[in-house]
Amino acid sequence: MATSAVPAAVAALLEILRAAPGLAGVRVLDGPPSNNLTERDRIYVGWQPGGDTAVALAQSFAYAGARRRDEEFTISGYAESRAGDKDISLRRNKVFNIVAAVETALRATDTAPDAPTLNGTVLWAHLTTGDLLQEQGPDGALAGLAFTIACRARI
Repeated sequence: MATSAVPAAVAALLEILRAAPGLAGVRVLDGPPSNNLTERDRIYVGWQPGGDTAVALAQSFAYAGARRRDEEFTISGYAESRAGDKDISLRRNKVFNIVAAVETALRATDTAPDAPTLNGTVLWAHLTTGDLLQEQGPDGALAGLAFTIACRARI
């Protein structure tokens, strides 16, 4: 019996996002940033700037008898778009388009009917919150959108 659905759910989310047509050209990373990234558009799964946790979870008994447990958790994520210019509006629009593609990837379609269940690892998953970050740096404009994906599983 599984102790948590989190590892399988994070792996499925990464698989879904990496295969999403709307995210072609966006690098999808597992966890915090590493050095020497050259892609201007990125998604981090399990990391947000200044965040304390990759995934926050809680469990409770599903029903009397203590045989099954319900697990609710949120997966932290962060989308970022950078450019060498100073046009923050373009970066902001781009990062919202990236997160829109994340949300679209989590919806059921004829070709991906199990996307809302993260390929059967959870009962449901959906994008719930977001925080916009913007800055002008020496390398140009940057817009980032920290988001969470809420999930419910039965283990």
